[in-house]
Amino acid sequence: MSGSKVSSFIRLFKQAIKGDQQDYTTLSIDKAIFLLSIPMVLEMAMESLFAVVDAFFVGRLHDNSAVATIGLTESMLTLIYSVAMGMGMGATAMVARRVGEKDIPSARVAASQVILVGIAVSLVISVVGIFFSEDLLRLMGGSEALIEKNSGYTRWMITGNMSIMMLFLINGIFRGAGDASIAMRSLILANIFNMILDPIFIFGWGPIPAFGVEGAGIATTTGRTIGVVYQVYHLVKGSGIIQLTWKHMKPKWDIIWRLVVVSSGGTGQFLIGSGSWIFLYRIMSSFGEEALAGYVFAMRAIVFAILPAWGMANAAATLVGQNLGAGFPDRAEKSVWRASFLNMIFLAVVTVVFFTMARPILSLFTTDEVVIKHGIECLQIVSLGYIFYAYGMVVGQSFNGAGDTRTPTIVSFVGFWLFQIPFAYLLALYFQVGTIGVYAAISVAESLMAVASILIFRKGKWKATKI
Repeated sequence: MSGSKVSSFIRLFKQAIKGDQQDYTTLSIDKAIFLLSIPMVLEMAMESLFAVVDAFFVGRLHDNSAVATIGLTESMLTLIYSVAMGMGMGATAMVARRVGEKDIPSARVAASQVILVGIAVSLVISVVGIFFSEDLLRLMGGSEALIEKNSGYTRWMITGNMSIMMLFLINGIFRGAGDASIAMRSLILANIFNMILDPIFIFGWGPIPAFGVEGAGIATTTGRTIGVVYQVYHLVKGSGIIQLTWKHMKPKWDIIWRLVVVSSGGTGQFLIGSGSWIFLYRIMSSFGEEALAGYVFAMRAIVFAILPAWGMANAAATLVGQNLGAGFPDRAEKSVWRASFLNMIFLAVVTVVFFTMARPILSLFTTDEVVIKHGIECLQIVSLGYIFYAYGMVVGQSFNGAGDTRTPTIVSFVGFWLFQIPFAYLLALYFQVGTIGVYAAISVAESLMAVASILIFRKGKWKATKI
């Protein structure tokens, strides 16, 4: 790479991080993807870092039941993530479409309604966390000893779900407006506090007692809350496109209903996927705590790699929404194929890393050889589907960015519930292949879903979606 190209890359990278206002419907497609993807990739990396940091410090407790508790709780939290990410996708689609139409006042109204709905939903979930955390762990197959010792972690994470909900929703608003750098910085700040507070609350420090695995829940909830405060500051006092005042916070039921309709498909997609993951955790728990712990650690590494790729997919969704709003459907489609190709290159590199560095990666979390063995198998088998998944995740998010949440919902239902769950059960338990059967089912299902999404996307019906 020549010196001029290096300096141009550095300049664009700084521009992406800084988050200057841009009209992404007129920039070159590669430049638009780059400026949106860099902060979104870093944002998703920061989101995945929460789980990695928690697993790293909790692993130092040398208590497989603590690690299993994180895994079981995380499988339940995926339901919350599903609602938050689905509503966040609805927010991105609505705000991006209005921004593309240059109707900024309507974009601000849509953003305010997203926040109101998110607060209402999270309060209901908090009540469930306060009163039913132990019952939920029991339902997931946790032993009575595990529940008695570690249920505090589950209670903190579910009760404090508003921090999760608001991070996803408000960042969805920022992404739709093209202010991806603010979303990125909010998660960087949240992670800094989580990394500082995790060892303090888990192991104790000075007058602060050691809370064990419960301390990870306290630290993560606190860190995320600080990130939300940063987001709210920029919504109220910032200089971005979306600026909210109290007058925007009055409920507007017609917009809330449209948001619910658009978000329901996205939420459904993630709920379907989350339900599948819960079943997979339930199957894995039947093979013992070592197998479950290996699966938990491997999935932490997988999520850490996958979420940055979701950043590329989110960039494509924003470009689709804004270009459709501006009346450029062909440009929207070109953006999707270009982003998919770049995502494929990234995940191909990740696949190579997982095959060559699986043991060192798992050794960061544990020294238990049985746990490491299970983790290595999971990393390597699941990553076999990454090349297909690179295209599938970008195309799926692009449907959502266009407001067509129905198509990816159907693909998810068929792929996860009618194929992945039965296939995993048959391989792992009926044919007694064991844990490898679960990993194989994940890889095969994700690959087939990607192929189906691509074939449907090429028909182009998504271009006519109205929101």
